[in-house]
Amino acid sequence: MTLSEKERYRLEAIRKKIGFIEAIIDHFGSITQALHEEAMGRAAIFMHLVAIAEQLDKLSQEGAYALLMQLPKEVTKGAYGLRNFVAHDYEGVNLVLVEDVLRLHLPLLRSNIDALLA
Repeated sequence: MTLSEKERYRLEAIRKKIGFIEAIIDHFGSITQALHEEAMGRAAIFMHLVAIAEQLDKLSQEGAYALLMQLPKEVTKGAYGLRNFVAHDYEGVNLVLVEDVLRLHLPLLRSNIDALLA
């Protein structure tokens, strides 16, 4: 699949945000510890998850449907929903759900993006 310059930019932005999340988790020693440290860990992770969802939404708005079909559906469909919870009900976000996203879906998204950018 040949990517447009804009698609490549958006995928690289997502990969960068995933890298930031991974660095935060490494800094705190685990996903659980990072999420329980509210001021630095959780806030930063949430910010990067929102940014990832925004990039995926922009790909959709720009008509990059063939590209989005190459990414895991459970990630692309759930990303914007998670973004809405973080943006509109920060205190009510289920941290167990976020931990599952970080543990299961983010690595899957990263591997798919790495393959598309290769």
